[in-house]
Amino acid sequence: MTTGLLIISHETVGGSLADTASLMLEMCPMALELLPVSPGCVPESLYDKALAAVRRLERGSGVLVLTDMYGSTPSNVANRLASESNVMVVAGLNLPMLVRVFNYPDLPLMELAHKALSGGRDGIFICETDSL
Repeated sequence: MTTGLLIISHETVGGSLADTASLMLEMCPMALELLPVSPGCVPESLYDKALAAVRRLERGSGVLVLTDMYGSTPSNVANRLASESNVMVVAGLNLPMLVRVFNYPDLPLMELAHKALSGGRDGIFICETDSL
């Protein structure tokens, strides 16, 4: 059984990253739901949708919730889910993070959350050239 994955993000950010990661790996190896957040949304309604998605995704191994920017509406909704049992939330969604998660779908929830964190952090570089 794999961990479920819920991505809560601004507009199409999460969907675009999920599509790209799936194309790179030629599959999406886990149950995935997206919750795009539009300007002017009602946070309480979003929370209800997010909670329903968590319940659909939870199949005994937990649900990892990824969100794009800490402190924003998607993150605030996601953080409310953290009080649910078998839910871990990681903010700062980027493509390296998602590819790492997709590569380890069978890890236990806590380990998968740590893979997401390391994938996101380790995928950020300052690109310099010595030939300037």
